[in-house]
Amino acid sequence: MRLRWCFVLAFGAAWLAVLAAAQTPTPKAALLALSKQDHTLAIVDPVTLKAVARIPVGDDPHEVIASSDGKTAFVSNYGFGAFHTLAMIDLIGQRRIKFIDLGALRGPHGLAFEQGKVWFTAEAAKVIGSYDPATDTIDWIMGIGQNRTHMIYVFPDAKRILTTNVNSGTVTILDKLERAAGAPPMPPGEGPPGAPPPPGMPPGPPPAPPGGDWQLTVVPVGPRSEGFDVSPDGKEAWVGNAGDGTISVIDIAAKKVVATLDANVRGVNRVKFTPDGKLVLASAGSALVILNAASRKEVRRMANVHASGGIQMQPDGARAYAACGREGDVAVIDLKTLEVVGHIDAGGGPDGLAWAARE
Repeated sequence: MRLRWCFVLAFGAAWLAVLAAAQTPTPKAALLALSKQDHTLAIVDPVTLKAVARIPVGDDPHEVIASSDGKTAFVSNYGFGAFHTLAMIDLIGQRRIKFIDLGALRGPHGLAFEQGKVWFTAEAAKVIGSYDPATDTIDWIMGIGQNRTHMIYVFPDAKRILTTNVNSGTVTILDKLERAAGAPPMPPGEGPPGAPPPPGMPPGPPPAPPGGDWQLTVVPVGPRSEGFDVSPDGKEAWVGNAGDGTISVIDIAAKKVVATLDANVRGVNRVKFTPDGKLVLASAGSALVILNAASRKEVRRMANVHASGGIQMQPDGARAYAACGREGDVAVIDLKTLEVVGHIDAGGGPDGLAWAARE
């Protein structure tokens, strides 16, 4: 009997070793692609255009972002407010580490990773927030007060944030203040302005709250403003208005719309600049539309690319990737020829895309 069990254990260990050896390692640069139908994250080798792993991520995954070191990914489980988790993925080990429970912050959708933190929207709660993986805490929340706060862009220094608010048809620009916004009104009985502070409160201006004080500016754009991107120089935001097929161009410094492009992209849900800032790609369901950023004119309408989800740029500017729900794949576009050069099987209902790169 002991001999039989030794054989079983030895065989099992050998089989696990074979499985481990058969696992295709994650490439140093990889495309991350979500499947809403399969509830998985595909890690795709951009050379072979094949998935090296498919990892379960939870119900209704919509957006994905990678950490700056390319070792970890985070996925939002959305469900139009029914769900409230982010999935944390080990890209090297090709496994889900855990679910991050956001509690009452339901409907997480848009994601960004800056300053070592995950920034997210919580659509049903009408807020944005940040999660610190180092402390495993949600360390900041800011109410937006608009309907369906959906996508998010965080500047590299995390001192300026933009969000789109779908049902309000607006963009919110948040600017972090360098100092406290000012003292709150003096409570009754505490004395007139300029009086000594109440016992226990230090003199001088009140300290800024955790996360800092922020100035919020709401910019009206168009109906159902959803997908957007910020130009590489940080000066403009191009916002797709799914309701009327226009694109609003916002001067970020002036905090106002300076142009509305009749781009005929009804249903648009993603907008993305090329790394050099020369082209803008918009997914409109019926086609992938490419515009010249300087002239603001259409360059190409790719009717064979039924882009209905995420758009991701390869950092070297060679290729773009567009999730196509009708075909159930991710189209690969050569940015020099503006032609489709491949297709990626990322699973049913492909949507959110991201790029992960490590040293």
